[in-house]
Parts: sequence; C-alpha cells; structure tokens
Amino acid sequence: MFYVITGQDVPDSLERRKATRPAHLERLTRLRAEGRLLLAGPFPAIDAADPGAAGFSGSLIVAEFPSLAEAQVWADADPYVDAGVYSRVTVRPFLKVFP
Repeated sequence: MFYVITGQDVPDSLERRKATRPAHLERLTRLRAEGRLLLAGPFPAIDAADPGAAGFSGSLIVAEFPSLAEAQVWADADPYVDAGVYSRVTVRPFLKVFP
C-alpha cells in the first residue's frame, strides 16, 4: 500500500536542510531503485520554483510500504528528523486512483 509522508519544517531550517539533503536524497533514491517511490519533493515557502532564502516549509513523499507501522519507522528515521529540519512528520495511508 502507498503512504503519504509529510514533514513540516521548523522556521529558519534552510541551512540544516541543505546540509542534510544528500543523506535525505540517498534514502529516496533507494526507494526509487526498489520501485516503491511514487513521488517526492519539497514545499517551497513562497510561490516560486526556486524560493531562494525563503526556503521550504516541508516535504511530501508518497511511497509503498508493507504497513503503516513500517512507513512510520522509515519516516521517523529520515535525516531531516535527526537534523532538526522537521518539527513534525505525519504518515497516512493513500489509495492511488489517478493516473
């Protein structure tokens, strides 16, 4: 089943986000290689593809896991959590209908 993982950034986390991004992307790359990643990306803090110094307000990941518990464990181990980029991480089941 797919699960939606959303991370909410703490204020002024852009530098921590940049420093931790390679480790964060490495985990996503592994999910993609396993065929389990549907989509992933950040929420710009402003209405711009490159938010510059405004940074980001959080992230969205939609990926396949055997259970909600396993998705939560994976989400809780994200490098952004350890680095203090995220203030909160939410995991919810998701049923893909389109496309």
